[in-house]
Amino acid sequence: MANATVTTTPESTHWTALKRAIRSFALFRESWIGMIGAAIIVFWILVAIFAPLISPFDPLATLQPFAKPGTTFVKGGTFLLGTDHIGRDILSRLIWGSRTVLIYAPLATFTAYAVGILMGLAAGYQRGWVDDVLSRISDIVLSFPVLVLYIIIIATIGASGVNIIIAITFASAPGVMRIVRGLVLDLRSRDYVAAAQIRGESAWYIMLVEILPNARGPLIVDACLRMGYVIITIGVLGFLGLGLPPPDPDWGGMINETRQMAMAFPHMALFPCMAISSLILGFNLLADGLREISLRD
Repeated sequence: MANATVTTTPESTHWTALKRAIRSFALFRESWIGMIGAAIIVFWILVAIFAPLISPFDPLATLQPFAKPGTTFVKGGTFLLGTDHIGRDILSRLIWGSRTVLIYAPLATFTAYAVGILMGLAAGYQRGWVDDVLSRISDIVLSFPVLVLYIIIIATIGASGVNIIIAITFASAPGVMRIVRGLVLDLRSRDYVAAAQIRGESAWYIMLVEILPNARGPLIVDACLRMGYVIITIGVLGFLGLGLPPPDPDWGGMINETRQMAMAFPHMALFPCMAISSLILGFNLLADGLREISLRD
């Protein structure tokens, strides 16, 4: 009689998850906050995709230094957002810089989540010495100030796109691991986990197929928020001169290059700041919308 309640099958679990996903999508359409956030993100994604078509000038070309917004170029065209101290069109650099952000930020976030999820699943499900070792490693990493840790890593291994992803993964994965571990500790005692254990499924099958899909809600919300943090990080590293090496357009690097002229020519730093803020706002609003959905569901 003790095992009579363990009747959950993989098919019923996956079908329930599919129905919940469809219902969540329907609820998302009712969240105006989430829709606004998604619209902002989609806007920047489209800008990045169609950058070669919508960019009015070559982002690396020296055209007319210190041009103010709305200045007409002598050879044709208008600098809608002005130019920087070298004469590069700010709008074109913002457009091409969106590619940098929307490539490296999702890659860094995905990599951090991949590492953090595996660590959290192992720690929360296996417990024992595995939990102790992984938890102590995460405690050590999290004890360092995040920005200082980024600076140390980038200054040690050099500034490049790959190294930025490595630094963000190293610093962010322990935080993800803590969240996943807490979720797994709650889910590991559920009936569908017991059913999988009775069927003789492997530990990794149970962790990845049975537990992880049922922990997706909080993880998706946290991923949106963490994406915003990663965008801030990439911008800060670029501002400190530790981002992507020039002359590639980088929003944080654009602010760094023109910070000493911000008083006389505020448009040089203002527009990159607005671009970073808008994208972060989009992910934060999307996270709020998803959190609102999770409370209704």
